[in-house]
Amino acid sequence: MTGQQMTGAQALIESLEHAGAEVVFGLPGGAILPTYDLLMDAKKLRHVLVRHEQGAGHAASGYAHATGKVGVCLATSGPGATNLITAIADAQMDSIPMVAITGQVGSSFIGTDAFQEADIVGMTMPVTKHNFLVKDASDIPKVIKQAFHIASTGRPGAVLVDVTKDAQTGMMEFVWPETLDLPGYRPEPRPHGKQIREAVRLMLEAKRPVFLLGGGVLRGDATEEVRELVDASGIPFATTLMARGVLPDSHPSHLGMPGMHGTVAAVSALQRSDLLINIGARFDDRVTGRLDSFAPGAKIIHADIDPAEISKNLVADVPIVGQAGQIAKALTEELRARLAESDVRDYQAWWSTLDMLRTNYPLGWTATEDGFTAPQKVISRLGAISGPDSVFVAGVGQHQMWSAQFIDYENPRTWINSGGLGTMGYSVPAAMGAKVGMPDKTVWSIDGDGCFQMTNQELATCVINDIPIKVAVINNSSLGMVRQWQNLFYDQRYSNTELNTGHGSRRVPDFVKLADAYGCVGLRCERDEDIDDTIRQAMEIDDRPVVVDFTVSADAMVWPMVPAGVSNDEIQIAQGMSPEWERDI
Repeated sequence: MTGQQMTGAQALIESLEHAGAEVVFGLPGGAILPTYDLLMDAKKLRHVLVRHEQGAGHAASGYAHATGKVGVCLATSGPGATNLITAIADAQMDSIPMVAITGQVGSSFIGTDAFQEADIVGMTMPVTKHNFLVKDASDIPKVIKQAFHIASTGRPGAVLVDVTKDAQTGMMEFVWPETLDLPGYRPEPRPHGKQIREAVRLMLEAKRPVFLLGGGVLRGDATEEVRELVDASGIPFATTLMARGVLPDSHPSHLGMPGMHGTVAAVSALQRSDLLINIGARFDDRVTGRLDSFAPGAKIIHADIDPAEISKNLVADVPIVGQAGQIAKALTEELRARLAESDVRDYQAWWSTLDMLRTNYPLGWTATEDGFTAPQKVISRLGAISGPDSVFVAGVGQHQMWSAQFIDYENPRTWINSGGLGTMGYSVPAAMGAKVGMPDKTVWSIDGDGCFQMTNQELATCVINDIPIKVAVINNSSLGMVRQWQNLFYDQRYSNTELNTGHGSRRVPDFVKLADAYGCVGLRCERDEDIDDTIRQAMEIDDRPVVVDFTVSADAMVWPMVPAGVSNDEIQIAQGMSPEWERDI
């Protein structure tokens, strides 16, 4: 097949378009300049010029998370590429499909410590699903097709494509490959029938079963199939931090989020279960607490697309490797066939216990002692007024946990956060990417005053590119989660956590003035009685970004809490207060 003669840079753009890319977030520099020169003439690609390469990576992540498509970011060599590493690692940890493309010095200069040379392939090898170094222009179409396929299939992840400058300027004959040649890459094995049958047998015989639903349900577009399984089984379920919204919070079988800051009902259900059915979660330490005391009486069914996750932390009694939707569908079919023969389920006592726990230990908060607004109230009202069709993108810290706890998520892909890597500064650029991908949705960045100061330069990107996100800064004038740990475990020695952004006469910076300087609308809310009106005012503005500075209490803490390194049985519902399990169960 004869193709058109073109440069490698033109081939790179043509390949991105053939692969289905619609938006690229990036920042130019010398080694990627041949591609940027021709990007001006691209017909199908929208380029969003960010203010920092980390913003490009997080924006690509937010875009991918909100749409389910592959996110794409672009940077130059050296510091441009290294600035992407945090975002690449973040996407890989949370199984986000992302392709990061970087320029590299000319191939003859590699290894000479040339200007802005960095071995980005070597640096990112531990934090990517795969990466490529392209030194020949003719390899570009094949590599881009492979990169998109690897990033989006099986367990999604981040793929890096590093392209030398001479590969971009060299001539080649463009042919988009019809097939893929990836020996050994079999990303979607089918679930084994024997394991499906054994899993259903355990589900029917269990007295205290519970589903643990993880982010793999979302990544596998398996929400419908999993909901059908949950409904058919009558078994309660908990949704991890990365799975919030995969099934509606209003579902009668929902127990809440498990883990370090999970609900009492969810944490207790996992601890006291006799069968734990894990679909798409990886038994992260923030869920399990001290691993040797986690769910001690439970048999484990672990279903995951990635065989490396199964029995990595907890040994599975029934391992099932496959795509979450296929597994859920197979389990439902087998379950219904068995129920048609005989229904031996007996979950009544289990549900009675769980309903009591949901009633006795609901999520909530107490009035603050310092007179400032409770941050939980702000976030609760934000979710209620904006509604379940909005997209909420959190930074990392206390506000992240409160956003996971106090907003009701009814739809998948409406909750976006940095879960595995816990990257401060994620929210604003990720919200920007989500809004680009879902322009008709209301997108809220819920950020802390610490996180917000790491990446708020992307507000300029939002203003110039007509990306009207809304930012709620939960401003407690401190690094809140660190301060909470100092309160609980370091004798209230608040070493270097005061940020001077909200309390008293000093506001460094003043977020309202900062918003105005960027061309956004800046609002401030300091009183409980103004919360609803301020949120509604922000909701009415759609022609530019809005930044709302919510001044809140620095003393508010995230409860419940399981301190790091202890058993989930030691969950605290407030400082020094643990549920009385023996009385309640």
